[in-house]
Amino acid sequence: MCFSALSCGLRGTIKEKPGFNPSEDAAALRKAIEGIGTTEKTLIDILTQRSNAQRQLICKAYQDATGRTLCDALEGDTNGHFEDILVALITPPAKFDCQEFIQAIKGAGTTESILIELFASRSNHQIKAMCDAYLAETGRALIHDLKSEVSGDFEKTLLILAEGKRDESTNVDMAKAKEDAKVLYEAGEKTWGTDESKFIDILCHRSVPQLRQTLVEYKSLSGKTLQESIEREVSGRLEEILVAIVKCVKSVSSYLAERLYKNMKGAGTTESTLTRIIVSRSEVDLQDIKAEYKKLFGTSLYSDIESETSGDFCQTLLKICGEDGK
Repeated sequence: MCFSALSCGLRGTIKEKPGFNPSEDAAALRKAIEGIGTTEKTLIDILTQRSNAQRQLICKAYQDATGRTLCDALEGDTNGHFEDILVALITPPAKFDCQEFIQAIKGAGTTESILIELFASRSNHQIKAMCDAYLAETGRALIHDLKSEVSGDFEKTLLILAEGKRDESTNVDMAKAKEDAKVLYEAGEKTWGTDESKFIDILCHRSVPQLRQTLVEYKSLSGKTLQESIEREVSGRLEEILVAIVKCVKSVSSYLAERLYKNMKGAGTTESTLTRIIVSRSEVDLQDIKAEYKKLFGTSLYSDIESETSGDFCQTLLKICGEDGK
């Protein structure tokens, strides 16, 4: 899938550190953790200013030097949301997505909003990597376990996305876009009752550039945006995931900026959502998310994090976002 956020590659806020020495970093982390009172600033400075690949080398150097995993050391010496974000930073991206998926489906009631975010915003490659990580972690196919947690058209949509088989062609077929727009119009606005299967099929299979053109053709044909029609014609979790797909087709970074804003400005901030989005996009498109956030809401992501969170958790988020976010 060629989401704009992914195709440009280097729109993250975290880059590889030049002159990186994993043994030196591991020794500094060990001193910060094992000394009298944990030196949180050292943990934050090192783990937020190295790429994920570099952090994996630090983890190896730390275990070689101490006989203990860095994850165990952090979990034993920090706590709460600060612990969660540090552990997220040292987790490989696919494994992190996998763990977020597991959190979403375990316990009483599935957290559908996390499933929607994961499968609507990730590329084919990221989804396949998450599925591989899930198989390695649990010994089971992610799709198999997903089936037992969701149902109906919402399940059908998630299962198609979880296959990671969206068309990745960059070519746009104008005639096909017009035809798809007509199919969607006739399946929704033009008819009594909605044929949800047509929406699911087109939105889950077509390439992102193709869908962008289909959105243009749909507006031209119906006088409404496809999102407006979905919100009128569809309801419940299916509406939520179809709208999320449409938003991600237009801009993944804009979709995630909106998720961050609603999370902080709604009834109580959910720190796990901040951690998931900020950490998972820190080497992908967090620069774009920051720009979209400012454009959409007239305030900086940096300043909202500063006002809505606190302590070492807040300082870690701000370091990942980078000073230019003020």
